Amino acid sequence: MGDTGSLYLGGLIAISGIFSGNTLFIPFFGIMFVLSGISVIVQVVHFKKTGKRIFLMAPLHHHFEYKGHSESKIVFAYKLVTLVVGLICIITVM
Repeated sequence: MGDTGSLYLGGLIAISGIFSGNTLFIPFFGIMFVLSGISVIVQVVHFKKTGKRIFLMAPLHHHFEYKGHSESKIVFAYKLVTLVVGLICIITVM
C-alpha cells in the first residue's frame, strides 16, 4: 500500500474518530497499526538491552512472513482482528 495509502487510512480513522467524538476508540479501531508499532518498539528496546531478538523481524507482519505464513493469510488475519475489535467497540458504545 505504501506511505500514501497508509497515511490516507490513518487520517481517515483519525478524522472519523474526531468528528464522531470518539477519539478514545482510535487505538482500538487501528489495533493492528498499534500492534505493529509496539512490536517495533519492543524489538528495538529488547535488542539494545540484551542483543537478542524477540521477533524474527519487526514489524509483526514480517515476523509472520518469516514463519512461513502467506501474505494473504496475514492480511486476512489483520482484517479479521480489526473487524472483531471494531465491532466490540461499536457494540459497547450502543
